[in-house]
Amino acid sequence: MKNLKVATAQFENRNNDKVYNLSCIETLSRDAAAAGADVILFHECSVTGYTFARHLSREALLEVAEFIPDGPSVQALIAIAAKYQITILAGLFEKDTDGKLYKAHVCVDQTGLLGKHRKLHPFIHPNILPGNSYTVFEIQGWKCGILICYDTNIIENVRATVLLGAQIIFMPHVTMCTPSTRPGAGFVDPGLWLDKVANAVQVRAEFDGPKGREWLMKWLPARAYDNAIYAIFANPIGMDDDQLKNGCSMILDPYGNIIAECRELEDAFTMAELEPENLVHAGGYRYKAARRPELYGDIIGAPHESVQKVVWLT
Repeated sequence: MKNLKVATAQFENRNNDKVYNLSCIETLSRDAAAAGADVILFHECSVTGYTFARHLSREALLEVAEFIPDGPSVQALIAIAAKYQITILAGLFEKDTDGKLYKAHVCVDQTGLLGKHRKLHPFIHPNILPGNSYTVFEIQGWKCGILICYDTNIIENVRATVLLGAQIIFMPHVTMCTPSTRPGAGFVDPGLWLDKVANAVQVRAEFDGPKGREWLMKWLPARAYDNAIYAIFANPIGMDDDQLKNGCSMILDPYGNIIAECRELEDAFTMAELEPENLVHAGGYRYKAARRPELYGDIIGAPHESVQKVVWLT
């Protein structure tokens, strides 16, 4: 298995403006490919926009959603991947032939669809159904998984994906800078973004503080460290509907170290070269080998009613 050069991006998407969002995806994919990237990750619902969907009727959301892989947006992603010879991961709302709705993230290259994940824990719209399976596929010999935003907050999802073979988990998000019961959480004033140059110091302090990156650092490195995986995190920068998002797209190695991170207050990407030997040198590899599932298999697998509450949405 050879080293893999992976990029993760951040950009300011527009609500249901697929033409514009795909143009941003193309520009960043082109530039990442020119810099040598084999793969690039974009954030949750990067094709469609995300938070605006909470206002839509079921019928309106069905109009936004597309079939996968035959819908126009996935076909456009495949064309971009072929044009620049780069593998692309991007997200959108999905519908099936029965009119069911899902939150999906796809991986495509010039040959077509390599993988698709349906979000296991959706909440942005009551008519979006949860996915019911984990996702593992290959990119150039590397075993890869996808977990979308809230999926990564449930630690069992990460471990299960790893136990299915994933060495890299792509983690597309639209997160941070929203109210929560945790201390310091809250929205960031969108007014600061109107002149982000003049307000750059205050914006960066808000983005990096307990509303944003400081919270992310409490759990994201642990997902990589405990499971000895490369964690590829993507998050939008700027306005997503009426919420200001802080970017911080980053790549973490199996030791839990950040090896690349977007720090710009604008559309950008960052890139790192993934080395397979780190997968077995990291402590998490040894911890996985030392597991004793006979002690806790029944405990973890016991019946449980899933209750999911998102404070800012309610």
